[in-house]
This record gives sequence, structure tokens and C-alpha cells, in this order.
Amino acid sequence: MSEQVEVHIPALVAQKIQERIQGTGFGTVDEFVTFVLARLLESSSDVPFSEEEEKRLKERLRSLGYID
Repeated sequence: MSEQVEVHIPALVAQKIQERIQGTGFGTVDEFVTFVLARLLESSSDVPFSEEEEKRLKERLRSLGYID
């Protein structure tokens, strides 16, 4: 396996992921998050988010306290 780094997510997000992955092939939150991020990065789109998606993402990040 390649070198790894640590990423922090809110405990509530991790809990919701844990609930969602029960009964799936994902054994840990780390496995699921790695899979989702890898799929996102594999996207062939030059524009990762539409304007509306970017707006929703920024609003969500703001509500979580990550941006002002």
C-alpha cells in the first residue's frame, strides 16, 4: 500500500458514513472515504462541479465551519 496521510472529518460525518456502510463491502470509514475520493478524482470532467453544485458545497462547508 502507498504512503498515507491523516485527514480529519467531523465525528458526526464519520458516524453517518459508518451507518451507511453497514452491510456493504466497506470495512471502515477510511475505506469508504478513500473509494469516494478516488472516484471523484477519476472523473473525466474538466469541471469537477457545476456552478450550482459548487454553491451548495460552499454553503455546506460554511455551515460546518470550514470556511467563512
